Amino acid sequence: MVNEQVLYWTQLRHEEWPMYVAATSKGICYIGSPNAAFEELESWAGKQLSTYVLIEDEERLAPYTMEVLAYIDGRRTSFTVARDLYGTPFQQQVWQVLQELYYGQTISYSEVAERLGKPKSVRAVASAIGSNPVLFVVPCHRVIAKNGTLGGFRAGLGVKKQLLALEKESTSGCKH
Repeated sequence: MVNEQVLYWTQLRHEEWPMYVAATSKGICYIGSPNAAFEELESWAGKQLSTYVLIEDEERLAPYTMEVLAYIDGRRTSFTVARDLYGTPFQQQVWQVLQELYYGQTISYSEVAERLGKPKSVRAVASAIGSNPVLFVVPCHRVIAKNGTLGGFRAGLGVKKQLLALEKESTSGCKH
């Protein structure tokens, strides 16, 4: 098909978290849940794009996977790679708020809603966060419940705890 969207993909291989990563020619668009099957990527692409073709290309994805691995290993605190995020306008607004959080900062779902000027849309905010297609790069793990509990996380609460601990450990003693 002439209008097919090309999604380049590879499997990022981290000792604890093997996961699929995909990008378009514009930027990273997907990071799968650790240990998830390839079908998770196919399902996401089917929901977000009317037509697409998946092409494995480890070399093209190297800039993205290198930054993600550096983050997971505690050697990187922010991402510089281009992003090509697919979502509704509201989801895009929520993800933008998350990208403005600094490394080690947490925020509640209700605070995100307030920053958007929509304080009653906490459930919609939580749904948008749960739809985040690029774990780590859009730091949805930094969103916690108002009472301080972790809330949910597509990659699982164990991964969320590890990420928050990594960021806390790296920033202890630093002022922002």
